[in-house]
Amino acid sequence: MKFTEFTVSTTSEAQEIISDVMWSFTNYGVAICDVNDIIELIEKRRSTWDYIDEKLSGAASEKSTEVLVKAYVPTEKTEEVSVLLRKRLDEIAENSKGYIPVGSLETVKRTVDGDDWIEIWRKHYRPMLFGKVWVCPEWLEKEVPDDKIKVRIDSNMAFGTGEHETTSMVIEMMQEYIKPSDTVIDVGCGSGILGIAAVKLGAAHAILTDIDFVAVKSAEHNCMLNGVSDKTTVALANLLDDTSVKGELIVANITAEVLGVLARGILKNIKEKGILIMSGIIRSRYDFVLKTYSDLGFNLIEKRQKGEWIAMAMRKE
Repeated sequence: MKFTEFTVSTTSEAQEIISDVMWSFTNYGVAICDVNDIIELIEKRRSTWDYIDEKLSGAASEKSTEVLVKAYVPTEKTEEVSVLLRKRLDEIAENSKGYIPVGSLETVKRTVDGDDWIEIWRKHYRPMLFGKVWVCPEWLEKEVPDDKIKVRIDSNMAFGTGEHETTSMVIEMMQEYIKPSDTVIDVGCGSGILGIAAVKLGAAHAILTDIDFVAVKSAEHNCMLNGVSDKTTVALANLLDDTSVKGELIVANITAEVLGVLARGILKNIKEKGILIMSGIIRSRYDFVLKTYSDLGFNLIEKRQKGEWIAMAMRKE
């Protein structure tokens, strides 16, 4: 089987946004090539590695602003995806002006042999530990003992396996605030990692919402894979139309601009003294998100940062 490889040139700040868009067009994998990740790894390991190739070491002297995001699509869908992807990228470029640098968004296509692609792509992933929660691709679940808190993700469905800093920070922060009686609302659930993790951490129920049909199907599939379908509700929606349904904890791993748009909706679905954990916030937009929610009566109780990304926990007073 042959695939069309779509490669979009973007920035470190926008890589998560672009990868989410590209996941909506494929079930066969998205890869991010960021030289800054290599540089960071080299710097962290200088004292422990016996040898570092000088070609890689030299790259650490100057960081790159370019990131390549690649997606793989069956060749018969190339023309359709080309048109839709270009439309989505143009929308991102327009909506991001003055907020997030997105780079050129230049797109390159080439045909590749795909017989071994999925297996090669899968070798990139390993189970990841966030606090006491293991997130593991479904095909690697046996590498994590059954007595551990384990979230299984079928990455062929949509939206990756949770390795990005924004996801890991939310999973780590949730562990400090979840109580057994809590209803948790996951806004923009993607593959469902956060909602599933909430139930595995002891929440009574999790409500997962997303406006992307592929994401909703992926979340439903992963809830079933993890055996938590009876404690989760997945809805195709921005938020909940039923404002009588309120959560003690709301999590949202989406961009700062979307967090701004959804602020008043989130306000309607959170209980008094409830906790809101937000991530996906690029450092330059932190003040905007903080002010938006502070003006609505939320108080900051915790802030974390990994790389250029910030996560924050706020309490509704």
